[in-house]
Amino acid sequence: MSRIHVTAKVNGDEVEFLADPRETLLDCLRDHLGLTGSKEGCGTGDCGACSVTLNGRLVSSCLVLGVEAQGAEIATIEGMAQGGELHPLQRKFVEHAALQCGFCTPGFLVAAKALLEKNPDPTETEIRFWLAGNLCRCTGYDKIIRAVQDAAAEMRGAA
Repeated sequence: MSRIHVTAKVNGDEVEFLADPRETLLDCLRDHLGLTGSKEGCGTGDCGACSVTLNGRLVSSCLVLGVEAQGAEIATIEGMAQGGELHPLQRKFVEHAALQCGFCTPGFLVAAKALLEKNPDPTETEIRFWLAGNLCRCTGYDKIIRAVQDAAAEMRGAA
């Protein structure tokens, strides 16, 4: 099967790659672009480890074909920190010990960032609902929720 030329914007940079029409966006990001922060936990869209935003919409990149990225804007975990400065969510995850093994962390961070872009002042229930598609086997969720709440407050200037 012939590969398809794909041009997209990933973390603000124009990129090009050749994708097999059967390859997932996750595989294209990892294998063709070297962006290995997004992880494959389940391959069925149930764990959230591969979360990215595609044209501003949170998606499981294991469920999107790479060729569907043609002309799209994609944001991954690699695009969160700016100029060596951690994003407030990343800092708060560290401060609140909201990570252990780190496998799920990129997906949680991308999902939380997508939430705060839509709703800068979410309730605890809204945060839990939004992050329900992300699974963690190590930490439990309370530290993650607290980190998101703290980052949201800081980002709003309320902290």
